[in-house]
Amino acid sequence: MLVIGTGGSGLRAAIELAEQGVDVLALGKRPRMDTHTSLAAGGINAALGTMDAEDSWQQHAADTIKESYFLANPHTAEIVAKGAAQGIADLERYGMAFAREDDGRISQRFFGAHTYRRTAFAGDYTGLEIQRSLVNRAVQLDIPVLDSVYVTRILTHDGAVFGAYGFDLTDGTPYLIHADAVILAAGGHNRIWRRTSSRRDENTGDSFRLAVEAGARLRDPELVQFHPSGIIEPENAAGTLISEAARGEGGILRNALGERFMKNYDPERMELSTRDRVALAAYTEIKEGRGTENGGVWLDVSHLPRETIMTRLPRVYQTMLELQMLDITAEPIEIAPTAHYSMGGVWVRPDDHSTEVDGLYAIGEASSGLHGANRLGGNSLIELLVFGRIVGRAAAAYSAGLEAQRRSHDAEAEARAEIADLLTADGHENVRALQRAVRDTMTEHAGVVRDEQGLTAGLRELDEIEVRAKEVGIHPDIAGFQDLAHAFDLKASLIAARATLEAARERRETRGCHNRSDYPDLDPALQVNLVWSPRTGVVREAIPGVPEEIAALIEAQEVSTEGKLVE
Repeated sequence: MLVIGTGGSGLRAAIELAEQGVDVLALGKRPRMDTHTSLAAGGINAALGTMDAEDSWQQHAADTIKESYFLANPHTAEIVAKGAAQGIADLERYGMAFAREDDGRISQRFFGAHTYRRTAFAGDYTGLEIQRSLVNRAVQLDIPVLDSVYVTRILTHDGAVFGAYGFDLTDGTPYLIHADAVILAAGGHNRIWRRTSSRRDENTGDSFRLAVEAGARLRDPELVQFHPSGIIEPENAAGTLISEAARGEGGILRNALGERFMKNYDPERMELSTRDRVALAAYTEIKEGRGTENGGVWLDVSHLPRETIMTRLPRVYQTMLELQMLDITAEPIEIAPTAHYSMGGVWVRPDDHSTEVDGLYAIGEASSGLHGANRLGGNSLIELLVFGRIVGRAAAAYSAGLEAQRRSHDAEAEARAEIADLLTADGHENVRALQRAVRDTMTEHAGVVRDEQGLTAGLRELDEIEVRAKEVGIHPDIAGFQDLAHAFDLKASLIAARATLEAARERRETRGCHNRSDYPDLDPALQVNLVWSPRTGVVREAIPGVPEEIAALIEAQEVSTEGKLVE
């Protein structure tokens, strides 16, 4: 078995395969302790009932579907909510150090839009602790994990996978891996915006490109969550997140005029409003000229007791001191909305996250179906654990059912030629400049607020970038083969950007994270998933109905915001 991606979802799937006695190899393009999962701060959801005994998996599913603006697949939501407790138990088995009450119970806190306290956590570094636990378990199981391997193509024959091809980022050594099944866990596409919470060379749409070129499709690529609070400076760290726990603990948002502007957008919840609303509010303040000189707004926690900041927001305090020499106990933080999370992704079946390509699975931020138009805070981490386990078992069963593995020399030759052609490319276009052009286009035309004219203009600009991309020059050097990797990142960004722009133009409504200034209302006819491929363009896909017991919970309960952290 081959797992592409060594973050939370990839490692959890690899662990399941190893525990099932199946040979597995996990590949990552960045160090396993520095994956995107390690950046997750807030917490992980499960209806454990340790704090609120009334909580249930049904209520968790109901909250998830409601927050998705009814674009989540109800079956996917049910699977995650039902399997969440097992996910937490697995982490405990791997040695995860959760915050606990005095009597030993796992502590759980509120996040925005949760009916009950169901978010378990480890300080404000939950994702890092999860990653540590998974890496330690992988070591115990002797799972081979290769860092610094870039996968360029998933190999297929007659509609089924038989492995993958790639190269070593350090010395360019080619890798040909034969595998009965491939699990795609290589993240989302939020790095195709200029300001993003992802690091420089991650989440460029790798999963999208690999899946689409293998014959799979994408679902809801236009549904991208913009986090309200990314820092603006320094430039090389723009978009780095300030945890929303800062607002949850009492932080206040002000514009450049000193006005507490959330009273104009959500007077009841104010700074505790949902992520999509706060991001839209900050975007509007900046767009209408009430932003700071750098194009941001102020987030102020300096009025909070120093002890609160140091114990509840230690990572925020340390980050701002390191990046800006800013003491948040005395001064406000300059922030702006930042592209944060791909709620759409590769089209998968709810039960086992298989795709329409036999033997190809997608999990984590690479996949789709759970989050719809607004992700419930804390759901991303539990999704990794639940579907990592399920997909590991599904892939093992698929492999056991194969009588033989059909391979294709032609597919392998094409993968080799793709790299060879790039390595000999000596065009005049610079890959980094073209990546920047993609980010500029997406930021200008497909940011927090969109309209028909801008999306169409964005597609025209993308056409021009695609033409220029055929004339790139690739120059590996003593530092390694990063330039070649950037060329593949560019290929991925172009596919992800086209899918996003075309789907965003088709979704002529405002729903959750997707704001259309020319279609400001929610359209009941668009309570559908938009599925994209380069072969078919955008097609509409019906969403199954919500089961009665969950629908009743959605209708019955208005969620209070009192004492709650935001998403």
